[in-house]
Amino acid sequence: QVQLVESGGGLVQPGGSLKISCTASGTIFRIYYMAWYRQTPGKARDLVAATTIGGSTNIVDSVKGRFFISRDDSGNTVSLEMNNLKPEDTAVYFCHAQIQQMATEAPKNYWGQGTPVTVSS
Repeated sequence: QVQLVESGGGLVQPGGSLKISCTASGTIFRIYYMAWYRQTPGKARDLVAATTIGGSTNIVDSVKGRFFISRDDSGNTVSLEMNNLKPEDTAVYFCHAQIQQMATEAPKNYWGQGTPVTVSS
């Protein structure tokens, strides 16, 4: 079974920096897509940044220039570097991945359980 486990969330002051990571484990043939979403109570879960197996990245305008997404050489870990954090960045950050477990199966979507990030003085 595939698991996505996030780490690195916590409390940070406005203007500070934080790095969160997500590692996929289990039976994995290939990971095509890994991304970060965030959600606050009463609001939808929104895309923050994404990266594909081909190396393309997508970062939403609200965090562009402050947040950076990267994937390690093994391809099973995605990180989000967050700089100049603002109170409005406070949310639970979720890892999302499209993973093919076997060569004969279609890829499936997986979600982590989330890691909270709180930006406050």
